[in-house]
Amino acid sequence: MMDLDLDAELDRPSNPLDLIERLAALNNWTFDRDSDDELSVAVTGGWADYHVAITWLAEVEAIHIACAFDLKVPDRRRAEVLQLVSLVNEQLWLGHFDLWSSENVVMYRHALLLSGGAEPTDEQAAALIKAAIEACERYFQAFQFVVWAGKTAKEGLEGAMLETVGEA
Repeated sequence: MMDLDLDAELDRPSNPLDLIERLAALNNWTFDRDSDDELSVAVTGGWADYHVAITWLAEVEAIHIACAFDLKVPDRRRAEVLQLVSLVNEQLWLGHFDLWSSENVVMYRHALLLSGGAEPTDEQAAALIKAAIEACERYFQAFQFVVWAGKTAKEGLEGAMLETVGEA
């Protein structure tokens, strides 16, 4: 195994979460700074309200984002939801979905690595949140179909990916 010295403490001019807190304020999102290293943001989407937890992980120099929506997965649908998570993750370029086992909640997770004291830009912070919300918006209905309509993972994904044209 490669021996790396990861104990070097880097001085940062600012806490990377300060930038994301400003972004939340500019977008009029409800947020709460739980600690210096944790920020909770509520974002209203087209399908659901999203609970976004953003954490600064100093030991790995990364901003971690977890975005969840109110959808408790009953035990009887757990295997099918896990299959859907796998199918959805095959389509994602950034981040991934998980089924958080302690809460039985689906969530999107991703991280922005800032090794070597790099500072995040406004664009990177916005892109991190945008990727999370867009992934949740895109696949929310697939999870709904599987959990509440009893569809298979494949049917749920196909139903959610159906794009309509025009208005009825």
